[in-house]
Formats: sequence, C-alpha cells, structure tokens
Amino acid sequence: MLLVQRAPRPPARPPLQSQRRLFFAAAGLLIAGETIFWTMLAAVQSNSGAAALDAPVHDGLVASRNPLETAFLTAVTTVTSPVSMTVIGCVLALVWAVWKRELWRPALLVGAMAATFAVSTLIKHEVGRGRPAAIDFMLGPDDALSFPSGHTFGAGVFLCVLCYLLLAARGTRSVKRSTSVLGFAAAAAGTLVVALSRLYLGYHWLTDVLASMGLALAVTGVVILADGLRAAMAGRAAPVATATAAVTTPAETALPAEARPAAEYGSERDAHGLGDHHR
Repeated sequence: MLLVQRAPRPPARPPLQSQRRLFFAAAGLLIAGETIFWTMLAAVQSNSGAAALDAPVHDGLVASRNPLETAFLTAVTTVTSPVSMTVIGCVLALVWAVWKRELWRPALLVGAMAATFAVSTLIKHEVGRGRPAAIDFMLGPDDALSFPSGHTFGAGVFLCVLCYLLLAARGTRSVKRSTSVLGFAAAAAGTLVVALSRLYLGYHWLTDVLASMGLALAVTGVVILADGLRAAMAGRAAPVATATAAVTTPAETALPAEARPAAEYGSERDAHGLGDHHR
C-alpha cells in the first residue's frame, strides 16, 4: 500500500463575518471619536455646551483634594506623561518584535504613539487654549497649552491599541467575547483615571480630557481598520499561493510512473523514445 502525503493546508483565514464585525467596530470607533472631539472643540470655541461645566468641575475637584488621592493621582500623571508613554510604547514594541519575531503589530503600536504625539502638538497650537489658573497647579508651573490633554490622549491610545493588538495576536477564534469586553473595559478605566488625575491636579479643563478621549477612540479605530485590511489582504493571497504550490505535490512525485497521471507518464515515455532515436 502506498502512503500518499497530503498537500499542506492553507493557513486559516478569519471568517468573513468576523472581518465585517471588525470593520464595523473600527468605523464605529472612528465616527464616535471624531464626533466627541469636534463637539468638544465647538463647545470650547463657542464657550457653550460642555464648556459650561469646565469651571464648576475644576472648582469642585480643587476643593475636594486630600493627601491620599493627591499621592495616587500624582503617581498616575507622572507615569503617563506623553514622553513616558512614548518611551514605554517603544520599549514594549521592541520586546514584542524580538520575542515574537513580528514587526507588523509592534510597528502599529509605535506608529499610533507617534501619531498621537504629533496630532496632540498640532491641535494644541491650532486651538491655543490656556490652562486653568496656575495657582491651582499641584506639581509646579506648566506653560504648555491645554486643549487637548496630552496625558489622556497618549494613555488612551496606548491602552486601547495595546489591548486590541494583544487580543488580535491570540486570534479571533480563541478569544472569548467576555475577555474582549473586560480587556477594553480595563483600558477605558485606565484612561478615565489618567483624565481624572489631570483634572484633579488642576492642569486641564473637562472639555480638554473629553476631547482627548474622542481622539483616542478615533486613533484606535484607525489601527483596527489597518490591521483588519492587512489580514483580509493576506487571507486572499494565501489560497492563490497554496494552489500554485499544489500543482505538483510530493504525493504525485512519490508515485511510480505507472500510477502517475497519463499526461506526465506520456511525457516521460516520449522523452525516452526521443533518446533512443538519437542513439
């Protein structure tokens, strides 16, 4: 009995339904994030809407300060500064690339952090909004512009994008929905804590941090869309490459000439006949 070796199976592609859900989720995050950001920007420029809450929220948090909360939120805001988050993101991406021998997802994380820093700096200079009164600053003077909050923006992008990339690296079939929900809930909670620290320590208005949350959602949506498009393109290319490689399989070459397809056997017989003719 001949042992026939099977051709290698093509790599599993994510189901079409999963890809569609991923694209809808990315589009939803992008639209929601952009809506929040532009709504906050309009409120700031017109000094209406959510901007009416800026002063009351600021005054209430300043009046409620206590030593324990101050120590905790000071540590949070120190660790999540834009420079710190950029460095942490680059180091984590480097470790990921070396450990997993993968470049795409670490590059997505680094690219998202770099885009966050650039977009935040650009918007700050375009809007030119001043910070609250310096007398309420708890960590010393800061003459940077206020809108949006770089701490909140950077932390939100880092946590949300990292959460998505970790879940995506495990595969859509192996990750439970509850795990995804808990992961993104933790990322959202971490972002809220950073936003609270900026309000509590007196460096930002409420609309500053809300606009940053919207921007973080939008950047996360772009990252998910980019990763989903790459996965879809790779999935389409895989069957073509597999079909090309399977034209002549090891199973066929392992068979004797009598058992091979007629066309191949005929070509060998013709070649032998041609050699005999020239002798």
